[in-house]
Amino acid sequence: MGVLLNIKKLVLLFAIFFGDIVSALEEPEFKVVDKNLNFEIRYYNEYLVAEVTLDGDFSSSGNQAFRVLAGYIFGANQAAEKMAMTAPVESQLVANSEKMAMTAPVLSLKNEDKHIYRFVMEKKYTLDSLPIPDDKRIRLLKIEPRYMAVKLFSGRWSEKNYKKEEQQLLNDLYKNNIKIIGAPIFARYNAPFVPWFLRRNEVMIEINWRN
Repeated sequence: MGVLLNIKKLVLLFAIFFGDIVSALEEPEFKVVDKNLNFEIRYYNEYLVAEVTLDGDFSSSGNQAFRVLAGYIFGANQAAEKMAMTAPVESQLVANSEKMAMTAPVLSLKNEDKHIYRFVMEKKYTLDSLPIPDDKRIRLLKIEPRYMAVKLFSGRWSEKNYKKEEQQLLNDLYKNNIKIIGAPIFARYNAPFVPWFLRRNEVMIEINWRN
């Protein structure tokens, strides 16, 4: 009982002292167009990202990608310009085709030793005004408007935790006859210092949606 009380106190104190920090990051604009108990459908406006594709497993590629992309927004660009951190940080496996249709509640991807990581760029930029990265591996591109099925979850940034939530979303989309047209994305919204039980994580999958 005493341990549970201490955890509740910690959650309250964190919300008081760090709540603004956790929620203040700029995010892409979206509108929720449908929602049920397990996931929601969002329509996202276009937004810009800096992305990099790296070899490695779920953990090693993520650590390297964060250093590369963080370096870019913290000044490793031709303008030596520092940019604000935004949310989320997106990652996904490299798919073997541009578009996919799910015919069963399991999605298998080839090239699972390659991952794409993206930092969302601030809304004030255009592709023409974004600083040119010093690291030639970084690509600057526009994500076109799209419908996404999104499942929210908390917890550690482990591959096991992510895969469990991803499979649950795939199962739900299959049961609801919703067609998948993109590879699952793991979206992280919080800084590493945020306790695992307070983190906002999401699995996001592009879908063919008709109102």
